[in-house]
Amino acid sequence: MPKDKKTDIEQYVINRVKEIRIEKGLTQLDISIMLSKSKGFVGQIESYIHPAKYNLNHLNILAIELGVSPKDFLPEKGLSESKKKKGK
Repeated sequence: MPKDKKTDIEQYVINRVKEIRIEKGLTQLDISIMLSKSKGFVGQIESYIHPAKYNLNHLNILAIELGVSPKDFLPEKGLSESKKKKGK
């Protein structure tokens, strides 16, 4: 896998954060401020071509700030991509 490609699980988490952000009427800038990052940080993460992604510390901060559980950013079950990559 190319170093800059996001895995399915990484993209799932990014999409969930975006969905929750939009549901709460927040902008990318709002999320960047919560994370004490530059205003373009979330835009880079939400871009399919940029390698940036959230880490566990980001997700913990966002869970606190958004009033959700960190589990809300994750799928209920593991994604099949993880199994395929593990077997290689």
